[in-house]
Amino acid sequence: MKHTRLIVLLEASLMAAFAVILDMLPSIKLSPSISISIAMVPIFLLSYRRGWRAGLMGGFLWGILQIALGDAWIATPVQMVIEYFIAFAFIGFAGVFAGKIQEALGNSKRSKAIVWVVIATFMGSLARYIWHFIAGFVFFAEYAPDDMSPLLFSFIANGITMLGSAVLCSIVLVIMANMAPRLIKVRTPQQAISRKAS
Repeated sequence: MKHTRLIVLLEASLMAAFAVILDMLPSIKLSPSISISIAMVPIFLLSYRRGWRAGLMGGFLWGILQIALGDAWIATPVQMVIEYFIAFAFIGFAGVFAGKIQEALGNSKRSKAIVWVVIATFMGSLARYIWHFIAGFVFFAEYAPDDMSPLLFSFIANGITMLGSAVLCSIVLVIMANMAPRLIKVRTPQQAISRKAS
């Protein structure tokens, strides 16, 4: 049990670091407030492999790394907590569907697994961007155009970012599920034993 926890902790740390690296790559910037990227893919991958608790941990670590590396846009301490600790951690709730994904891959039902991967990716993206939406109209109201309410501006900016990122991440994860399902599927102890025996 301790061995498994250590592996999960290591995976969460590695995936958080990988997310930071992906976040450094050029993203699709439609405006200063809208940036679309595939940086969430490692946290989704962790969530589908190890479940929502590991996903929460990985997302939380990613948020900490963003702040530690000076890649965070901080207005107030409360905004920092909401946008970098809570929002990033909530990506991990995509792992609620980990059981469905693992079951489908275990039964060699790849198309079913892909459907669950896409659903989970959109749910995890939504869980994250709800918090960015709240922080947007509470802490960054001054960035809204004069003829638009801060609530609507935050909804549009964060909604486009969420949908765009969810689509991009879904494409990458669907390719992974098709080409390399082993990256998503976790071997059971029985499979490991049978592999050693053979």
